[in-house]
Amino acid sequence: MHRRRRTALTVSAALLVAAPLLAACSGEAHPGAAAVVGEERISVAQLQARVGEVRTAQQKATAQSGTYEQAVEKTGGLTRDTLQAMVLDRVLHRAAEDAGVTVTRKEIQDLRGELVGQAGSQEALEAGWLQQYNIPPSRIDESLRTEIEAQKLYESLGADPQTEAGQQAFWKALSDASRALDVDLNPRYGTWDMTKSRRADAATPWLRQVSGAKEA
Repeated sequence: MHRRRRTALTVSAALLVAAPLLAACSGEAHPGAAAVVGEERISVAQLQARVGEVRTAQQKATAQSGTYEQAVEKTGGLTRDTLQAMVLDRVLHRAAEDAGVTVTRKEIQDLRGELVGQAGSQEALEAGWLQQYNIPPSRIDESLRTEIEAQKLYESLGADPQTEAGQQAFWKALSDASRALDVDLNPRYGTWDMTKSRRADAATPWLRQVSGAKEA
């Protein structure tokens, strides 16, 4: 299980850094949609609700210290990061399904129990995931499912996440799933430059200022 956790942490870091690789954007207009992934439409309202969950959790966690404003400042890109995570979760799930990967409730509970043991308490685990990954307590099990799916996908591909070749095989599987789903990101949240392999934010600073003001 310790090896599984090390693998999961490696996957988490990779997802956070390389997630934009999958956010191919055609620039088509989808009124009210933050993104369209296959047949699923992620609405702006859904995205805002998810961001609200994180902000509410941050407020609760900083109630005694009075450091909520600092927490908001440190997560200024929360809306775009959250959308990226929501899209990537669906892409990873598709890649896992294509590879015949499934995750059981027991596997999620077992991993959660291990992490609670490592953190020292349920409260410490929740605080750590909120601070490190912007994941509120109510979403931890969802995140653990994603962790396990990613690890099992590596195993299904016969890929080692510690090697460059293994990582390339993993990301190719996700890239194939992304193309199959025809991911379409609302341009207000940025585009993906396939040539440079990096996110290219839209030149609309006023959108970010308004969004930041609403979140604060």
